Amino acid sequence: MRNTYFDLIDQSYYFPQEGFDQRDGYLTFHGISLKHLIDKYDTPFRFIYLPKIGDQIKKARNLFNRAIKKHHYEGAYRFCYCTKCNHFSHVVSEAVKHKVHLETSSAFDIDLILNLYREGKITKQQYVVNNGYKTDEYLRKIVALREMGFSNILVVLDSKTELKRLSELSGESRLQIGLRMAINEEPQSSYYTSRLGIRHNEMEAFFDENIKDNPNVELKMLHFFVDSGIKDSLYYWGEFQRAMGLYVRLSKQCPSLDSFNLGGGFPIRNNLGFEYDYDYIINEIVKTIAETCNAEKVPHPNIFTEFGKYTVGEAGAVIFKVLEQKLQNDTELWYIINNSLMNTIPDAWSINEKFILLPINKWDKPYRRVNIGGISCDHSDYYNSEDLNQEVLLPTFDDDDEEPLYLGFFHTGAYQDAISGYGGIKHCLIPSPKHVIIDRDEKGDIVDYVYRNEQSPDEMFRLLGYTK
Repeated sequence: MRNTYFDLIDQSYYFPQEGFDQRDGYLTFHGISLKHLIDKYDTPFRFIYLPKIGDQIKKARNLFNRAIKKHHYEGAYRFCYCTKCNHFSHVVSEAVKHKVHLETSSAFDIDLILNLYREGKITKQQYVVNNGYKTDEYLRKIVALREMGFSNILVVLDSKTELKRLSELSGESRLQIGLRMAINEEPQSSYYTSRLGIRHNEMEAFFDENIKDNPNVELKMLHFFVDSGIKDSLYYWGEFQRAMGLYVRLSKQCPSLDSFNLGGGFPIRNNLGFEYDYDYIINEIVKTIAETCNAEKVPHPNIFTEFGKYTVGEAGAVIFKVLEQKLQNDTELWYIINNSLMNTIPDAWSINEKFILLPINKWDKPYRRVNIGGISCDHSDYYNSEDLNQEVLLPTFDDDDEEPLYLGFFHTGAYQDAISGYGGIKHCLIPSPKHVIIDRDEKGDIVDYVYRNEQSPDEMFRLLGYTK
């Protein structure tokens, strides 16, 4: 009986599969030789594969448009990219190439919108959905954007106080707004109702008292967001139906209300056995909205989605080298990698997020259970369970092997840089790894380059005040 790592994967999953294959004994990612990248850039490095971003946008649009046609839906579909998910210029620029609309979360996000406009990458007609808590600075920048001629600014009120402060800053200008409905959290949550949005049972009274006869605002959108994402569960559909009921009641009083924002997002693949029926879920969403509106005799709303992680998550990866193996007792073997997991994929440490973990080489070797440790001095700098197996199985190797074992954590393109503080002060002063961009030219050939080299001591010491 063979027990190589390749046999383990081949018997456990369908392999090769989308995005992953082998060439000459080495793993490839969307046809890219990871061995070539390792030889060219050394490790550790993270990379982003830009074409995957467009693929995800096209996939969602096609599925929604097919569902709209199938169910004779009368509203439009609008795809928004959440800038908070990955703010890098090369990522956002790739997304807006596909004519997406944008969702912002803070005051500096408005400066990002202005930069995109000045560079000719977006127009004043694209929708900009302003979410998050609105500080006065954030509100001032939103109003300034509207006064510059951006015609589709939608200020989604996160609390009742924001409307008054917005009105004071905007004066006589008429602004388009949305209302965010606070959801009831899942039963296992630490609290019952989300702090984000306005309570469901206060929404209609707030509309009557502050919006209905207000000449300076026009209600356009109801925003509904479930933090755990769009899932085929009783909890999700229960909150969805509650939001649709509120939309219908408000729509009957407010003809300008014409958009329903799903918020939340689709899950991404975090293991090779991942299954999620995007087609089914989208069809159920479109069908449910249409049937509810038809039954209540209100127009079908435009459907907005705010996909961040879904858009960019599967485009990213981090590649490490195993420096040493340490057998700490009879059963626990540690593979020590050449950076910190806490610094490079902080979600794995902070919220136990799982990513696709695969070796780049040595697939012909036997496998065994291992723990992966970073080089920081922190006890929590480790990774030792996969989403399906609840353990990590990787190829064995000998200390005197000519080639070391290389590991890749895949689908890390969302949030990791922002949470870890890209280019900032790192735990144990372990530097941010090299950042590589991968694209394809007009002929489809791969183009790769270094966006930023590994963080230097001087960069850190300037931030810490040791040098100027």
